[in-house]
Amino acid sequence: GAYSVLMPLAIAVIFIFSLIGILDTIYISYHAYKNTDVWCPIFPKEWCLKVQYSKWSKTFGIPNGYLGFLLYSLIFVLTWLFHYQAAVPFWWIQVLSAFGFGFAVYFTIIQAFVLRAFCLWCIISAIDLSAILIAVFFL
Repeated sequence: GAYSVLMPLAIAVIFIFSLIGILDTIYISYHAYKNTDVWCPIFPKEWCLKVQYSKWSKTFGIPNGYLGFLLYSLIFVLTWLFHYQAAVPFWWIQVLSAFGFGFAVYFTIIQAFVLRAFCLWCIISAIDLSAILIAVFFL
């Protein structure tokens, strides 16, 4: 059926966007660890710094980049185990993807309406999680 035709596309999307997310969060995590400013090529630098150093850049005291790295790594590994080993159910990937997407929406709202500033790296992550969500629920 349609499920079997679209599943390889969904898996490819999940792998590609979780890898982009891993790279994105490694970059954010490096700067959180070193306490150095992220590069801000698209938005005004002040915006990136406002987001990067805001109280919303951490969840329960943990830098969001670290949590994002963990999330993307889990999605990648679970997708690998599902696709190549049939070792985990697909719903685990769906739950993590929905959870991550929910946080991305929350942080995007914070950027738009509370901080009134955007960070490119956060927007990339929100796009990644949107693509993964579409892949896991609609492909």
